[in-house]
Amino acid sequence: MPATPITPAIRYFRPGVTKVVFAATVANKASPTRAEINAGTDLSGDVASSDGFQPASNFLDAPDLNSSFVAKVAGGLEVGDSSLTMYQSSNSVDARSLLPRTTTGFILWFDEGDVAGRKADTFPVTVGSLVKLRDLGEVARLQISFAITSAPAVDWTVPA
Repeated sequence: MPATPITPAIRYFRPGVTKVVFAATVANKASPTRAEINAGTDLSGDVASSDGFQPASNFLDAPDLNSSFVAKVAGGLEVGDSSLTMYQSSNSVDARSLLPRTTTGFILWFDEGDVAGRKADTFPVTVGSLVKLRDLGEVARLQISFAITSAPAVDWTVPA
C-alpha cells in the first residue's frame, strides 16, 4: 500500500498577499492582539525586498567510536542577519522617521496576508543600521538591518 500523499499546497505569489507590520509594542509575541497589530505600521507598500527573518537550527557534529560516520544533532535556534530594503522618498518622508537606528519593536510577517485564522510570525527586533543605497541604476532605496533580539514566535494564529 503506498504512502498517503500530502495535501497539495495552494500556491501563491507573495506580492499583493504578504504583509509586513512594524509594531512598537506587543505584550505576547506568540499572540499579538488585533489592537496591537492595528496600532502598528504596515510597511508592505514600501518593501522592495527582504533578507533573513528565517529561524534555523545550527547543526553540531556528534561522532562516536562505533562508526566513521559523523552524525549531526540539531543545536541552537538562530536567525541570521535580517534586513528590509525599502523605498526612499524624494521628500524624506519614508521609513527613516519610523525606524531610525536603535529603534526597538517587533516585525510581524503575515506571509499569507493579515487574514484571521491564518498563520504569522513575530520577530523581536532592534534596528542596527539604516543606510541609503546609492546605486545609480536603481530606484532610490534604504536598507534597514535588524538584530533579532530573542527567539521569534512562529505560526501563531492571526486574530479576527
